[in-house]
Amino acid sequence: MARQRKEVVSTGAAPFHQAFAGLEALKASLPAGQTPEPADTGRTSEGEAREQVPARAVVRRSRKGRGGREVTEISHLGLPSDVLATWIRELRTQLGCGGAVEEDVLVLHGDQRDRAEAWLKARGVRKITRG
Repeated sequence: MARQRKEVVSTGAAPFHQAFAGLEALKASLPAGQTPEPADTGRTSEGEAREQVPARAVVRRSRKGRGGREVTEISHLGLPSDVLATWIRELRTQLGCGGAVEEDVLVLHGDQRDRAEAWLKARGVRKITRG
């Protein structure tokens, strides 16, 4: 017994749901010149402490004790361990490489000196020394 195929009946409507169609009506309901703020901007309010940004950093390439594999070390930051953990997580995501915190040093897999230096400058580190 052969299966019978169902006939597709066209309703005349677009085949896809318009997910953002209702946003135009919401935008029109706002007062002129006002835009909504995102829920979480990552900015600190005036009552909270500002994010800690170190004044200097040393970025160097190293192979010692790693079986010939290159790593990029970022040291002399002077940040607490919880901030270092946040920074290494963001660095790994932004640079697309592995890494870890060893003592007070951020260690990135591979030669990432140029990219790490640019990331640190964008983060607000004033003096970056390449070693």
